[in-house]
Amino acid sequence: MAPSAQLDSDFAFGALPPVQPSSGAAADDETAMAADVQTAVTAQTADPLGPLSALPGTWKGKGFNAIWRPHHPGQDRFLELNLTNETIVFSKINGAIPNRGLQMHDINMHGITYMQQISEASGGTGLHVEPGIWATVPATSDPNEPSTVVRMASIPHGTTILAQGITEFHQGGPQNIPNNNILPFPIGGGAPIQFAELNLSQSSPFRFASPGVTQAMVNNPNGVLQSVIQGKPMKNRTFIQVSTKHQPIAGGGTANTAFLAAGSLGGNAKAVEVDATFWIETLPGGQGNPDQLQLQYTQLVLLNFNGLSWPHVTVATLQKQ
Repeated sequence: MAPSAQLDSDFAFGALPPVQPSSGAAADDETAMAADVQTAVTAQTADPLGPLSALPGTWKGKGFNAIWRPHHPGQDRFLELNLTNETIVFSKINGAIPNRGLQMHDINMHGITYMQQISEASGGTGLHVEPGIWATVPATSDPNEPSTVVRMASIPHGTTILAQGITEFHQGGPQNIPNNNILPFPIGGGAPIQFAELNLSQSSPFRFASPGVTQAMVNNPNGVLQSVIQGKPMKNRTFIQVSTKHQPIAGGGTANTAFLAAGSLGGNAKAVEVDATFWIETLPGGQGNPDQLQLQYTQLVLLNFNGLSWPHVTVATLQKQ
């Protein structure tokens, strides 16, 4: 059964007292900020959710999940490779979300709650559940930032994330999805390391792979996304890129439980960075059928343990139901 909405239908945000329209110098700030290209997309300005306006509803699809995780005892690592089934339910938050300002005037955010569920495809084992919120943040003068989106997520293994970033709207497609990999590297940077578990032709007690996982997926997880859109027409797409590392927007971060972050070797699996790219794609229906909305994403989480940063990559393609 798909997860239900997280808010009562009659719940609506409000501000006490209400956020007042800005005036004077603050109004001048708003005039300047109105030139921001992201707020100029005609198709999205009618909805306060802006670039997130297509998300409310239920999305279902398939993907691929690759994670290096600590292993005790035997050796420090275990590689888990899963083909996945996924459901995300997005629900609109009624009303504006007020944020009071001191260095500049108050702002209103608008948002949606979501519940994400990911299971291993062959056996149905649950791998991931994530409640969270996506929100739009208007352009601001102090700090001097363009209009952005923010994703606030809770992962039950013991990590919370706040990832903030930018959006772009483009006509046509398909987009160029870059290649990626899951090669570990020394914390802080350095040459990537080729461990034996990456070679599927070599058996290993320190690896699990779902039936159907290929070497090509291991070498380039984003290839799973690339193959879906190759040669297919696309009417338009909304590009969303968020990160916890304060680039390009000076906001975001991760927080971990003591078990994940502490310990004699610097933690059991400390999540130190999350980078994610989403594409909301409009595919033409054709022959009298309505257009179809498709959501693709690729996400990188860096887990630090035993002196290395271990990439955890999740990709998926979902269709709006």
